[in-house]
Amino acid sequence: MREECHVYDDLIQIVRLACTEILRIYDSPFTVETKSDNSPLTQADLRAHRAIEAGLRDIDSSIPIISEESAIPPYAIRRDWERYWLVDPLDGTREFVNRNGEFTVNIALIENHRSILGLVGVPVGDRVFIGDVEEKQAFCIEGNTRRTIRTRPLPDDSITVVVSRSHGGRRLQRYLHLVETEFGVVERKSLGSSLKFCLMADGEADFYPRLGPTSEWDIAAAQAVLVAAGGEVCLFDGAPMLYNKKAELLNSDFMAISDRRVSWMDRLPPLPE
Repeated sequence: MREECHVYDDLIQIVRLACTEILRIYDSPFTVETKSDNSPLTQADLRAHRAIEAGLRDIDSSIPIISEESAIPPYAIRRDWERYWLVDPLDGTREFVNRNGEFTVNIALIENHRSILGLVGVPVGDRVFIGDVEEKQAFCIEGNTRRTIRTRPLPDDSITVVVSRSHGGRRLQRYLHLVETEFGVVERKSLGSSLKFCLMADGEADFYPRLGPTSEWDIAAAQAVLVAAGGEVCLFDGAPMLYNKKAELLNSDFMAISDRRVSWMDRLPPLPE
């Protein structure tokens, strides 16, 4: 791979190019197709995918790429990969279709099953969140301004919880009621895509419980942003969030937390059935 400082610049440029491709479709009439898993697909997904794939191969063609919008290599091939890119060209396609601005471009570098570098581009608002886990650095670029971001301490008598705008359900509602009995007032913020992680990394929320299906490319980039900013992402039994450990690229239920000093495993209620 190229020198580290140049890689940052190159990756930011790739994310912004993908964002530009997405906005070209967003600002014009577009059609929506349905994939085999009943999720929506637009030309914005495909254009962003092509821009990202070309850019990443230009950085280092030897690093494999897994993207939501390309054929996934068989596990027998990818199980031995030590390093690869994990990409969601347009995370939050439903939010894109609904034109609420809550969609992102996600690019993560996975090394030894862990997300070590992540970029989350926000086309509407011209923002790019970056998290370097090894360097413990996280920042947000807004236009030409770059600022460091950090998670916040958990308040004493309340908790701000972020939840998916499009994926909820009764089980999550029951769980949040249990959380309220332990943490006091629960303020809920509904957001689409990986913006939920970024809100936490930027010190504006404390907890994100995800009870329901997600794919590895949905969260890897934002996980790196949150961890680099001082937070953590893990399963509800405390096990770390790892990638490419099985044939299916689906995540188990997980939680994202902002304040590592809190004994979350001791305080959180058990998951409802």
